[in-house]
Amino acid sequence: MAWLRLQPVTSAFLRFGLITFVLFLHGLQVDAGTGAIPPITGQNDTCSGSSECKEGVILPIWYPENPSLGDKIARVIVYFVALIYMFLGVSIIADRFMASIEVITSQEKEITIKKSNGETITTTIRVWNETVSNLTLMALGSSAPEILLSLIEVCGHGFVAGDLGPSTIVGSAAFNMFIIIAICVYVIPDGETRKIKHLRVFFVTAAWSIFAYIWLYMILAVFSPGVVQVWEGLLTLFFFPVCVILAWIADRKLFLYKYMHKRYRTDKHRGIIIETEGDHPKGIEMDGKMMNSHFLDGNLVPMEGKEVDESRKEMIRILKDLKQKHPEKDLDQLVEMANYYALSHQQKSRAFYRIQATRMMTGAGNILKKHAAEQAKRSTSLHEVRPEEPEEFISKIYFDPCSYQCLENCGAVLLTIVRKGGDVSKTIYVDYKTEDGSANAGADYEFTEGTVVLKSGETQKEFSIGIIDDDIFEEDEHFFVRLSNLRVVETDEPPDLNKLPYPKAILASPCVATVTILDDDHAGIFTFECDVIHVSESIGVMEVKVLRTSGARGTVIVPFRTVEGTAKGGGEDFEDAYGELEFKNDETVKTIRVKIVDEEEYERQENFFIALGEPKWMERGISEVSERKLTMEEEEAKRIAEMGKPILGEHPKLEVIVEESYEFKSTVDKLIKKTNLALVVGTHSWRDQFMEAITVSAAGDEDEDESGEERLPSCFDYVMHFLTVFWKVLFACVPPTEYCNGWACFIVSIMIIGMLTAVIGDLASHFGCTIGLKDSVTAVVFVAFGTSVPDTFASKAAAVQDMYADASIGNVTGSNAVNVFLGIGLAWSVAAIYWASKGQEFHVSAGTLAFSVTLFTIFAFVCISILLYRRRPHFGGELGGPKGCRLATTLLFVSLWLLYILFATLEAYCYIRGF
Repeated sequence: MAWLRLQPVTSAFLRFGLITFVLFLHGLQVDAGTGAIPPITGQNDTCSGSSECKEGVILPIWYPENPSLGDKIARVIVYFVALIYMFLGVSIIADRFMASIEVITSQEKEITIKKSNGETITTTIRVWNETVSNLTLMALGSSAPEILLSLIEVCGHGFVAGDLGPSTIVGSAAFNMFIIIAICVYVIPDGETRKIKHLRVFFVTAAWSIFAYIWLYMILAVFSPGVVQVWEGLLTLFFFPVCVILAWIADRKLFLYKYMHKRYRTDKHRGIIIETEGDHPKGIEMDGKMMNSHFLDGNLVPMEGKEVDESRKEMIRILKDLKQKHPEKDLDQLVEMANYYALSHQQKSRAFYRIQATRMMTGAGNILKKHAAEQAKRSTSLHEVRPEEPEEFISKIYFDPCSYQCLENCGAVLLTIVRKGGDVSKTIYVDYKTEDGSANAGADYEFTEGTVVLKSGETQKEFSIGIIDDDIFEEDEHFFVRLSNLRVVETDEPPDLNKLPYPKAILASPCVATVTILDDDHAGIFTFECDVIHVSESIGVMEVKVLRTSGARGTVIVPFRTVEGTAKGGGEDFEDAYGELEFKNDETVKTIRVKIVDEEEYERQENFFIALGEPKWMERGISEVSERKLTMEEEEAKRIAEMGKPILGEHPKLEVIVEESYEFKSTVDKLIKKTNLALVVGTHSWRDQFMEAITVSAAGDEDEDESGEERLPSCFDYVMHFLTVFWKVLFACVPPTEYCNGWACFIVSIMIIGMLTAVIGDLASHFGCTIGLKDSVTAVVFVAFGTSVPDTFASKAAAVQDMYADASIGNVTGSNAVNVFLGIGLAWSVAAIYWASKGQEFHVSAGTLAFSVTLFTIFAFVCISILLYRRRPHFGGELGGPKGCRLATTLLFVSLWLLYILFATLEAYCYIRGF
């Protein structure tokens, strides 16, 4: 498991430090009990407290309370193993919880936008603002155990303040700020850096994350020491929406630009238009890139005269690159490969990284590769299992073709009747009859009616209709031939109309044929079929017909050439074409071929023209005699000849509009819709959830290959699956994310997290008291570590895979602030209101917690200052950089965490002076 192996130095250092420090804590407790080192008294009210086990919210005390050494060791092992197993359970249900959050925050809506040219387009925007979702639902998802633990501890112990919940929040914040960021700094590959993209949002969340703990200290030690009043708790809770609003303002830049114009910017990696406000000056770099287009007053204003859709442009680039790398692949295979590539390289949310880390840690596999493999299997099955055409039991009788053309001197025209389907051994009779159109029976064609017999085994039959020739110039004319009175007989004998069985044959469309009589007394009128034709850029070579109507007498030369419009010739958009079409006697159709260059653009509309020149009659006869004076007979002959010379018709110039390939455009649209990560992490049915719960899959890094093919599970995958299969099957009962747009899964998951968190709080408290640790120390070391492990792996993956550091660093600061405002603000508000209703005060011991908060605030300020200093060109960004600087930063942050743990523990046991 390459993703699971942290860098050797960091991993060894963390493990050694953790084990050594736990042993050191235990030694402190033993020494304190024997009086070897006299503690400092009088500074911390908790010094006189004991570490005796108390009744839990759910779990009772394990009697007897003072077991022997062997029983105590056994209890410690049981509590420790149960605690780890419960952490696994919380991680798995948090996976479902984060999946619901991803589905909720990925909801989209369609809007109609009017362009400056009056054209309206429909596009998709995301309902949730990215910053708001990160600070609300995303932060709640990653911090739910800590927040609920604080709330449950207060409510479950008679609204009396405890040490476990608040200490877990502060300890988790320290672990997030120092250990997680240290790992993210170190795991960046050599020669690479990661910078924070939304720097304004980071400033806001970082400031609030430090202010939250300063405010917590002021509540505990300044405003009303040892007492939390109602207004303090409510104001703490109120700071949460204030923090979200200020971060939203920073993201929308409302204080930096005029709040006048609304625009929609395209998210480069998703194809989702994210709504923002403000008119941005040209040349200003916003959100790490130059803006390509924006909307003013509902109208799209192109920059540099061109609209740029970044998401489609990126998808087209991916498809072109894959087509060049894998020319042997068909379109469906390229689409699946492009889908996996886009999913792997697009910017992902905090929720996705958390889900991915949990599933890879518990043997559920790489969700991107699983999704790609399922899509490939589904595509293959759709190609292999094709519904067979239903057997036709009824014969269909119709004309094929249904349109005929003939010269008036042809004598007769042949029409074809076809039988398709049914029992071809039957004999079928069908009547036919001519009907006048612009041509009249007796003058232009011979009136004809009769019966066609399709004998056994015959599938088609021909019959003829006579055409009458004349010497009069006239337009092309047409008439119709209609089928009727269909009969089916078993034998060759004439059918008895009174004893026919149920129909075994029917007349199908087209049962009426059109016959056009072309006049042969005129040299012809030459024209295109229409004025405008639309062609796809992927057509390759387009063919255009030039028609010769109203006569086909003699040989005529018609010149043609292509004329540039917005599309350029010379091989740029199309190949130039020019020449002459030679229509021989009685020839009525010729074809012009023009090669179109396929540029594989998403939206393309360019035009060029094909123009016909004046036709030249190669057999002009008397019309060439002009040198001498003509006789009256020759004058009449010349007049008649001039009437019959070739001319251009109604459409002598054809406009060709080259548009994007419909297939290519639909492929890009389909890919953009499929790159919604909510489709990857979400579930559609309980059956899918149970199948996923009992299936073990391989993990593995996403950058191992581009195909997205799954590997075989490793031994570690099987072991983790075996350990967690109980939780997986149990939590498969949670409603799928497709129900109620993810809210059903959200509500049920948070309720389950609350129940498991209550059990974790009891286990942690009993574990600590069994080995002689106070709740504050147990929370800082064990509970904070257990709840932060999934976030650690999620941040590591985000740091390596993302182009920016926002998902790995920015969300740490946001979560730390949310932990205080929701976890402590909500719990203490409820308790303060409860005691105020009884006329009493809500007491909270300031000692250990205030010291821990102060210590964390100082170290956090140092940490953020170092991160900002690393933005200097010498380092290149907050994460990564030169190996020496990277290692030094990592060791410094880890040292800050170890010092925090050391001083907080020493203060808890009164070996150093606190508050």
